[in-house]
Amino acid sequence: MSNIVADHLVLLDHLRTILVAVGEADQVPEESHALFLERFDELRAQLPVDPIESQYLGQDILCQIISRYPQIAHLIPRDLLWYFGGDCLHYLADEEIDLYQALEERRYEAEQNDEPFDWNQEKQLLAMPDQDIKH
Repeated sequence: MSNIVADHLVLLDHLRTILVAVGEADQVPEESHALFLERFDELRAQLPVDPIESQYLGQDILCQIISRYPQIAHLIPRDLLWYFGGDCLHYLADEEIDLYQALEERRYEAEQNDEPFDWNQEKQLLAMPDQDIKH
């Protein structure tokens, strides 16, 4: 399993704990919530097995979270929205999309040069205001 998939599984696990908490707080109809969590768990199981095929399910589930549970939409890790892409990209600001595109370019360059690449570290560096970066 790639580091990319492993990182996103951690984010999905985090998001699932938030979804469970929403259900326990009785903020949603219990029956449909349980069915939704089953679909979420399907995504969680499918991602490491077939990352490409799981993209559509991931897009569908994340967009459903935003529409079904608007009270937690802001808690969805932005990396998941980028990773699954498609309709999820509508929920990212233009600045965030620019940041993720720059990250993808840096990752590609690192891979081409057989250099290590730390997504989270690079993301922090890119998110810093330019004047704070000292060389």
